[in-house]
Amino acid sequence: MRRRRMAEVIGALAAAAALAFSAPGAACAAEGMLTINGTRHVNPRGCYPIDRFPSSVINDTRSIAEVHTGRNCTGQVEELVYPGRTYYTETARSVFIL
Repeated sequence: MRRRRMAEVIGALAAAAALAFSAPGAACAAEGMLTINGTRHVNPRGCYPIDRFPSSVINDTRSIAEVHTGRNCTGQVEELVYPGRTYYTETARSVFIL
């Protein structure tokens, strides 16, 4: 009985470890810097507003930034800003990065 309980505990720990390491970086922020109109966001994640025009989005991360036509990252995707690129806009309202 004791061996069986020990095997169950070890099995549960192994399963937990496998889940913890199965998707590295899946819940992490983008590494690097996202700069919107001169405001720097280190290791950004999520939605950021664009508050004035004309605007610039500088993507110095390893992720793609989506520039949206609506507030709170709604509306259409106006542009995909790839790592190392800069995008200028006079119409976008928000930027999403994961």
